[in-house]
Amino acid sequence: MTKIVLDPVSRIEGHLRIEVTVDDGVVKDARTAGTLFRGFEIILQGRDPRDASRMTQRVCGVCPIAHATASTLAVDDAYGVADAIPDNGRIIRNLILGSNYLQSHILHFYHLAAPDYVDVAAAAGYSGPDAGLTKVAGFIAGGELAPFLPRYEGDYRLTKEQNLAAVSHYVTALEMRRKAHEMLTIFGGRMPHEVAIMVGGVTCTPTDDKIAAFLGYLSDLRTFITDCYLPDVLMVAKAYSDYAEIGAGVSRLLTYGVFDQKPKTGPLGAQRFFTPGLIDTDLNKGAVDPAKITEAVKNSWFDDACAGSPVTSSTKPSPAKDGAYSWLKAPRYDGHPTEVGPLARVLSAYIDGKPEIKALVDATLSELGATPAALFSVLGRIAARAIEAKVIADAMVDWALALKPGEPCIVESAVPDEARGAGLSDAARGAVGHWLTVKDKKIANYQLVVPTTWNLGPRDDNDVPGPAEQALLGTKVKDLDNPFELGRIVRSFDPCLACSVHVVTPKGDEIARHIVT
Repeated sequence: MTKIVLDPVSRIEGHLRIEVTVDDGVVKDARTAGTLFRGFEIILQGRDPRDASRMTQRVCGVCPIAHATASTLAVDDAYGVADAIPDNGRIIRNLILGSNYLQSHILHFYHLAAPDYVDVAAAAGYSGPDAGLTKVAGFIAGGELAPFLPRYEGDYRLTKEQNLAAVSHYVTALEMRRKAHEMLTIFGGRMPHEVAIMVGGVTCTPTDDKIAAFLGYLSDLRTFITDCYLPDVLMVAKAYSDYAEIGAGVSRLLTYGVFDQKPKTGPLGAQRFFTPGLIDTDLNKGAVDPAKITEAVKNSWFDDACAGSPVTSSTKPSPAKDGAYSWLKAPRYDGHPTEVGPLARVLSAYIDGKPEIKALVDATLSELGATPAALFSVLGRIAARAIEAKVIADAMVDWALALKPGEPCIVESAVPDEARGAGLSDAARGAVGHWLTVKDKKIANYQLVVPTTWNLGPRDDNDVPGPAEQALLGTKVKDLDNPFELGRIVRSFDPCLACSVHVVTPKGDEIARHIVT
């Protein structure tokens, strides 16, 4: 028996520790641990409810818009204005969130996951018209490969020409992410931490000039997604086809749905572009009942009283708790660990028969000679992001053109003396929920259950492993000193620990020091 510890896991957002036990080259036990506590739920207590959409964005610099969205939906619900949001306000919220989706998906593939499959060193000796690639080649020639090194040396399988193309697109993707950010600021004001999404709608107004500028950026992004992103994902998938059978995990998917197409009339909206659903490996889809969402804390550094429904649970850290190993709670749907993310949304739409999704999924599976069951895997998660990016980018054209300059974007609202609200949506990484209780016009309780808590959470009260822990189980590790397989599986979930572990001491005392080699 050999124990392998990856701490910290690189090329993710936040602080994650992976510990696995390997016997005869196979992972027999796995634990995923969030190693940072921040306490946003505690910080929000006593605040004006309208502060929530501003403050929760600080949970994460990669996906702040998802928190602004879920938080505002919760406040809309508490204020009783969820069904009165003007069309302009609803559409602009979608455009701001969609812009962040595109940036996040491009980030995940090119700058976080692709270095597991693409040999950057292949750019050595390049001399050609691609200025970005020439610059990378110069760094390699000078022995300067940061941030690409240090790394685990994977079994790189792409040809030199394929590696060169992927590295070139890695550089171009940086520019595309910048454009996605700038596109977002047209309506959001700034990025990260937009300032437009507010209870009742948005604080900005559409104009013909803004719409035209937005569509100009979007055109560039759509071209990149079609000409580079999707083909590069297929290129990697064909070379690493065995990863369509690796990292399946719990094979139970959950999405709250996202991008309201009509005013919201309940926790999950009246009609969403991606619809809510609970999906299994046989592609059966069931309804989602928010009342079935709970969190367990037996193996988390929280007081036992923090368990239960997010409607009434609390956040009380217990860092000395015996047996605990993570700052993440263990979310469960109807008592079961459940994966969230782009794969859930794509399969939900696929089952619905959404034409654009069905065409892309079927074409991808045909290219790979695979069945839908292969999507429950490392490659399935990566492919779902690319497919979703294409569909969202195309849909955003129609959304932007549906804006009506001169019409209202927000409705008036008043802070209730007492109320409860829930905002359920999907971040790029998966289902995100915010719950708040208002008393005396102030936030009395606030709870977040976010994508990486679902995916990277620890064992529950019955010691059932979380989704990522189950995805690691049974993995064959070829080289115990170079366990690249583990990183590939974990990164396919696109972890965002900053969102999930919500320690800084008031005096600024040093708590821990990590040396990365």
